[in-house]
Amino acid sequence: MDTRSEIERFLRTGDYDAHGRAWPGDVLERERRAHDEFREALAMEVQRRTAGIGVPEKLQGLDVVALTRRKVEPMVRGLFPVSEQGAVLSLLEKSVVFLTPANITQVLLKSSWLSTAWDLANLYLLSVDAELLGPEAPQLLGLSEHTTCYVSLAYFDEASPFADYLVHEAAHVFHNCKRRTVGLPETHRREWLLDIDFRKRETFAYACEAYSRVLEAGSNRRVRMALAEDYAACAAPCEERAAVSEVVELVREAAAARNGWKRILARCTPRTRAVTHASATTTATAQRHGQ
Repeated sequence: MDTRSEIERFLRTGDYDAHGRAWPGDVLERERRAHDEFREALAMEVQRRTAGIGVPEKLQGLDVVALTRRKVEPMVRGLFPVSEQGAVLSLLEKSVVFLTPANITQVLLKSSWLSTAWDLANLYLLSVDAELLGPEAPQLLGLSEHTTCYVSLAYFDEASPFADYLVHEAAHVFHNCKRRTVGLPETHRREWLLDIDFRKRETFAYACEAYSRVLEAGSNRRVRMALAEDYAACAAPCEERAAVSEVVELVREAAAARNGWKRILARCTPRTRAVTHASATTTATAQRHGQ
């Protein structure tokens, strides 16, 4: 085992020896040096594969905060009481990061986890049509880590009328962020922004995503219900943790309801408070097919 082969293995697969045993020094020194060199090598490899690519014209001058607020505000207004909406909106409007040539190196060097950095590298490479790092690399459109939502540049070229992975990733923040993080009161029964069943997290995010598009395009209940049927005819989430039939059913219910957001939440809340909820550090949105 040597450092060069370990770095090459990480770049190709995302796997690595967390203890950095190929590096010299004591345990802490080995781990620190290994993690630093993994990140630096990852950033350099991404730069090599994307040399000459500039910031897309569509992003120049874009007000990401304003775009994010416009996209997530209906969801926040529908899911939270008036007294909490301001705090949640303030969090979400600054949570979205589009991966671009201008920020990708810094993102990779500062990401909390090496595994997340590797996924983000591949997300960015895919968005600029560059070669992915390895045959098993995930084909992602978005990824959430804690309260940050990383979104692909493909967002601006998405053709599906029911896709909005900015909203999808923002929906994941609700189960990743504790109420006290945004200054809201917390109890042993209300620790996270929203209490969402671990097994329903992708279902919740997919339903929120599709319903946000239905709500945006549907001016009244009749139109929204028709749009929900259009979604049912083409929906194909490529995510094992979210059954397309359940997502379609949720979107139909939401379209017919006075507050569709509450309907989605009610169906994704744990049936018993005895269930233990662990915060997911990262959640990823895969490239969609057939939508």
